[in-house]
Amino acid sequence: MEQVIVNALYLGSQYAMIALGLTLIFALMNVLNFAHGQMYVLGGFVTYTIYGRLGFPFIVALLGTAVTLAIVGALIEYFLFRPVIRRSVREESTMLLAAGIAFLLDAVILLVFGEKQRGVPKILDGVFNWDFRIILPYDRILVCVLAIMSIAGFIAFMQFTKTGRALRAFAQDRVAAELMGVNVDRYSMIGFALGAMLAGLVGGLLVTITGVNLGMGGPVSIKAFMMVMIGGAGVISGAIAGGFILGALEAVGLAVLSQYGDITYLLIFASLMVFLSFRPQGLMGKPWG
Repeated sequence: MEQVIVNALYLGSQYAMIALGLTLIFALMNVLNFAHGQMYVLGGFVTYTIYGRLGFPFIVALLGTAVTLAIVGALIEYFLFRPVIRRSVREESTMLLAAGIAFLLDAVILLVFGEKQRGVPKILDGVFNWDFRIILPYDRILVCVLAIMSIAGFIAFMQFTKTGRALRAFAQDRVAAELMGVNVDRYSMIGFALGAMLAGLVGGLLVTITGVNLGMGGPVSIKAFMMVMIGGAGVISGAIAGGFILGALEAVGLAVLSQYGDITYLLIFASLMVFLSFRPQGLMGKPWG
């Protein structure tokens, strides 16, 4: 039981970071970013390049990944999403654009990094073993701690900084925020950059555990949408809750049903469908309409 709880915390901390980035973009721009998983993959490859190929310290690689993905997110918002949102009268346009960006990033990653699995040396060696009840490699503990610290830092940023308060006001009511002097264009770009940065940081953290390859983008995006649906679209606390709930479901499923292969995810998807049939707005979201 203790091992399952620890695994759930480890998985949930990563998933919550991924969901935070996606739900922030949705809350600010009402955009479902189908390229979120590709940003995760790009972050993993940037960390692989800086840490694994160039030999810089891991923390430096994470900082480089954060800056790179923030710049990529800001450029995507400024040159692609902003013109489409201004000129289009249909919300489907942004969905098609996001899907196109996902394919574009896949192509760029393929051309620059190739299609092979990439990995880096372990950050820490050794395994924590508590009376054979909890067994967890030290590198996974470090990744979990860094993820939780990143989530806490993001929450503090949103709560206590001027930029964070402006982003929250913008997410709650775009028109009212604009009337109060919030530059919605600038904060849309900041929000998209933050969302991309969070996705890239998770990719950078997990490249030391699972490695990274081109095919990871789609599954990561699917999991991110699942977490957002569980917690409630556009709700920051809901994204965190959804991440930890999915992590717990996966940890329990893999512990109990490991011998049945992929049936764990089949049951998770089935449970999600049943849940959404009773509460389509998610745990913390408001009813649509």
